Amino acid sequence: MPRQPDPPAIVLIGPTASGKTAVAVKLAQTLPCEIISVDSAQIYRGMNIGTAKPDPALLAQAPHHLIDVIEPHESYSAARFRDDALALMREITERDRIPLLVGGTMLYFKALIEGMNDLPEADPMIRLVIDTMAEEEGWPAVHARLAKVDPETAARLKPADSQRIQRALEVYYLTERPMSDLLKKPKYVYFPYTPIKISLVPSDRSVLHARIEARFDAMLEAGLVAELEKLREDYGLETTMPSMRCVGYRQAWDFIEGRTGRAEMREQGIAATRQFAKRQLTWLRSMPDVTEIDALAENLDELVLEYVRRELEALYASSEP
Repeated sequence: MPRQPDPPAIVLIGPTASGKTAVAVKLAQTLPCEIISVDSAQIYRGMNIGTAKPDPALLAQAPHHLIDVIEPHESYSAARFRDDALALMREITERDRIPLLVGGTMLYFKALIEGMNDLPEADPMIRLVIDTMAEEEGWPAVHARLAKVDPETAARLKPADSQRIQRALEVYYLTERPMSDLLKKPKYVYFPYTPIKISLVPSDRSVLHARIEARFDAMLEAGLVAELEKLREDYGLETTMPSMRCVGYRQAWDFIEGRTGRAEMREQGIAATRQFAKRQLTWLRSMPDVTEIDALAENLDELVLEYVRRELEALYASSEP
């Protein structure tokens, strides 16, 4: 007997401002799908404007899983996302529906589909020690410490890449082994689904840049700075927290602290978002077995829907006896 194919999962990926949410809503309203957000910023409660989180009216039309999961002072990891997403996918499939994974956090997609290396969980006390080192000596000095115990990892990180330097040094302190060695061990891969992978890639990068500019202006007009001021007051946030590394919030923080003016904040926020989109597109180009659809197509949602329907029909036909 031929092996039955794994159940389908729709994977919709694209850079920021590529129109993923509108397409996902169309799919969810037309097909028996449930949306799982793959966004490392929208997991935070209260961070609504700066993350372009779907508003309550849209969420009422098309509910999203894995939005508003944790508070802004808490941490979330790719490993935890993988566990949460797989649990939700199993529940959705058991309801005879199709998981629809939508977002732009490429690390989360990679962890989910390709598996995770066996690295230790984050340790708040060790991170505090490393952060204290950075406050006293600066991140370049911490990077130099990493170079002594894990030169391979240090060589691929910039001295100002605080998040990755902290993680690499944390792994070494927890395991007494360089992270570069641990990453060479085979991954444990468990993804019992047939992914239908679609990437929304703009045919004209300048149009994407214009969208990014317009969206950042809309965020400022909607009250991004006021949102951050309230978050800082409610949660006692610090710039080293993962939530405050999100594009837009970093720039708004500097404005609140008086290090930049409003025009400079806007300019830096738009530039940082464009750089973020560029990294997303670079990662997308390296992802295998993805069907690319022009994000600027007039009938984008219909093009994606037509493609998904064809893929589902072929999958279901192959499972018939």
